[in-house]
Amino acid sequence: MICLILISNLHLFKTCNNGYLQYFYMTFGERILSVRKRLKWSQDELAKKVGTSAPIIGRYERNEIKPAIDTAKAIADALGVTIDFLLGGDDMIMDKQLLQKIKDIESFTKEERIKIYDLIDMAISYHKTKKAYS
Repeated sequence: MICLILISNLHLFKTCNNGYLQYFYMTFGERILSVRKRLKWSQDELAKKVGTSAPIIGRYERNEIKPAIDTAKAIADALGVTIDFLLGGDDMIMDKQLLQKIKDIESFTKEERIKIYDLIDMAISYHKTKKAYS
């Protein structure tokens, strides 16, 4: 299902699929706001996790100012997304735990990785089949 929403004179297209969202044409601030609201956090809660103030978070969200790179990284870490996502380089919200698991798998031997990939392929196939017949 494709949804079309107007945000700040930009069109936001999002793919609504099992809770996974893809964001297109969103600014840095809109991405922070969107993820923060999805987590049901106030600006103050995010500010405390990042080590800044709620008014500064609000200014980031309104694109009035841009944070320093270390602050942007702290925001991404607090929100559990990649800095690449916040900057608009990647439109898929990626769970940091999933990224860590992928990194861990890369340290496996080739044979172990093939077995893991086969298991993942089976799980994906099962999920798609189950979804098709439900």
